[in-house]
Order: sequence, then structure tokens, then C-alpha cells
Amino acid sequence: MECHYELNEGRLTISMPKELDHHSAEQLRQEADLLIDSYRVRSLVFDFSGTEFMDSSGIGVLIGRCRNMNYCGGKVQARHMNERIRKIFHISGLHNLMETEDAEDGKTE
Repeated sequence: MECHYELNEGRLTISMPKELDHHSAEQLRQEADLLIDSYRVRSLVFDFSGTEFMDSSGIGVLIGRCRNMNYCGGKVQARHMNERIRKIFHISGLHNLMETEDAEDGKTE
């Protein structure tokens, strides 16, 4: 599954791939940075509704995009995380870097 990108009034929503590993992480990084720079994105949303696996390269990509968005005063949000992805967010500390929304209830942390 490839990433799907949607731009809407300064918000970039990235539908994450089924597996966010070293094979997909580099492409995601390059494409996201290009879109963020080209379209002056102020809000970045990672949609994990179809994601089942994420390794350390995926975590690194997310941390880097958070850092880039913080430099330009933007915000980052993660949505539709399943239990496995939510657990990775907590273990890695990603939940401290961006807003998160639970898949079950739509509640923002």
C-alpha cells in the first residue's frame, strides 16, 4: 500500500502505508518534506487507519516531520491508530510530540 496525500487549505493529511518500515520510510520522508515546503503546510495529519506495522525507521520519519513542523510553527496530529500503533507511540514517546486521536472513540489526547 502506498501513501496517499491530501492537501486542503494548509493541512496535509498523509494516509500511512500498511507497513511503515525502512522500505517505505525514505519515500515518505522525501514526499512529505517536498509537500510541506512547497505548499506551506501548517497542519500535518498522519492517518494510521490502514497501518499494521511500524519499525524504528518509521518512528524516525515521524520525529523528523514533527521537528520540521515545530520549526515553522505548525502542528502535527496522529489519527486512527490501532492498539499496536498506539503502543508504539507510547513506548517511543511519539505521543509527547504530537496530538493523538484514538481509533475507537475519536478522543484526542
